[in-house]
Amino acid sequence: MYQQMIFVNLPVNDLDASKKFFTELGYTINPQFSDENAASVVISDTIVAMLLTKPFYATFTKKEIADATTTSEVLICLSAESREKVDELVDKAIAAGGTASGTTQDHGFMYGRAFDDLDGHTWEVMWMDPAAVQG
Repeated sequence: MYQQMIFVNLPVNDLDASKKFFTELGYTINPQFSDENAASVVISDTIVAMLLTKPFYATFTKKEIADATTTSEVLICLSAESREKVDELVDKAIAAGGTASGTTQDHGFMYGRAFDDLDGHTWEVMWMDPAAVQG
């Protein structure tokens, strides 16, 4: 059965530092789709973050590249299997050089935190009680 995938393309200032950051979070780099201009970070079977050097990223758009440290261009939200997994991933990101972003959101049935990566892209991590999803 076909599973639709998402490839999030993000401009980065230092590709090696960004690769190190994401591997410290527990993700892997797919060497088949990585080179000196890009790194393919495997988040899951259906989610891949493509980290692109800014000059390479610029070849895909005629628009100005946002400085994610001062402008919000996208909010990426990843699900987690538990509250503990939310905390684990965000804490790893902060330990790897990211920064906490926003405040912890705890609504009982839903829990989330966020971090900014080395280039200022905001990654939200959230858990939702499966019973709340089913209604």
